[in-house]
Amino acid sequence: MRPRPAPTPLTSSITHHVVSFVLVMFFLLLFSGAHSSTFTIVNKCSYTVWPGVLSGAGTPPISPTGFILQPGESTSISIPTSWSGRLWGRTFCTEDSSGKFSCLTGDCGSSALECSGGGGIPPATLAEFTLNGAGGLDFYDVSLVDGYNLPMMVSPQGGTGGNCTSAGCAAYLNGDCPLELKVVDGTEGVACKSACDALGDPKYCCSGAYATPNTCKPSSYSEFFKTACPTAYSYAYDDGTSTFTCAGADYVITFCPTPSTSVKSANPMAVDISVGYRPVSSALIGGAITTLAAIWQLRHLF
Repeated sequence: MRPRPAPTPLTSSITHHVVSFVLVMFFLLLFSGAHSSTFTIVNKCSYTVWPGVLSGAGTPPISPTGFILQPGESTSISIPTSWSGRLWGRTFCTEDSSGKFSCLTGDCGSSALECSGGGGIPPATLAEFTLNGAGGLDFYDVSLVDGYNLPMMVSPQGGTGGNCTSAGCAAYLNGDCPLELKVVDGTEGVACKSACDALGDPKYCCSGAYATPNTCKPSSYSEFFKTACPTAYSYAYDDGTSTFTCAGADYVITFCPTPSTSVKSANPMAVDISVGYRPVSSALIGGAITTLAAIWQLRHLF
């Protein structure tokens, strides 16, 4: 067989630059879209909910940080790559004559519709996310560690790998909350505190001598939450059945995923904010596959 001639310096240079260019384009295609996510927030409650959003330290902020959802409404938010943070629902919100905005549960202390860096004041049901984390997986959970104020579920859409299942709490607990944890407005329960917040005992807070998984065990209070909401965090070390992972998914966050009529009505006093929707194009996946094929062909051409 006739030996293949050795590549000239010019040919080697062209090969190197073309392959480098194609590799760069591949990763731009892959990471510019495939790992971004869309959160769709849905209010199936019979009352108004004012969602709040808090971005984690060192992660790209998203906007808006607070908005209103009337019963039956939904909105979508584009979430940047590698975002981490939390989302919750505020309830029984009003605006006084001076324009000060406040909520009976989940208030973020900003005195405005947008939370602007403020977190939800307990008790509040929290949806927590770390996107594109270890191994390229999204980590998500619904937490009752800071208490509970309304039902909430997180459902991944179109993801792969990990444990891509719904997580959260569909139960309405404010009426059945233990008396020592119950937050009332008049005579009606509107939220349920955590045992840590209500009683301050280190064994409920997983603090001090109880600051490890071996020393901080489930209590009768955390078991109340866990029995009602098996896939939600009931206390700080409830990781095994409460943390979920998925790759390349969008997420639907639903308030009151199952109907309930035993809820105090609220008087909406805020202005709606529209949020743009930016879905991940399926063309990006096709482009990435095409680029990989081009790389394979280039490596066999030279």
